[in-house]
Amino acid sequence: MTLPSLILGAIVATLLGSAFHLWRGGGLGRFLLYLFLAWLGFWSGHFLASQFDLAFFSIGPLYAGVGVLASLGALFLGHWLLVVQPKY
Repeated sequence: MTLPSLILGAIVATLLGSAFHLWRGGGLGRFLLYLFLAWLGFWSGHFLASQFDLAFFSIGPLYAGVGVLASLGALFLGHWLLVVQPKY
């Protein structure tokens, strides 16, 4: 993995987390949560795709397609588990 691909991956994950925060709203704590979940999901998806050679929208050595899908999955799952309150 090259330094430019690490920077591009970090930018993509940060943009996804920021866009999700812009859409769902919240304070600084939720913003940091969304950034953490976006980074965790993106890099987990990238490393899983590199292990199983899933070349879906790759940008050089960066498996961006699977990373974006995993990041969105982590954001929605984390929002559902940690933020949405059950209604009784």
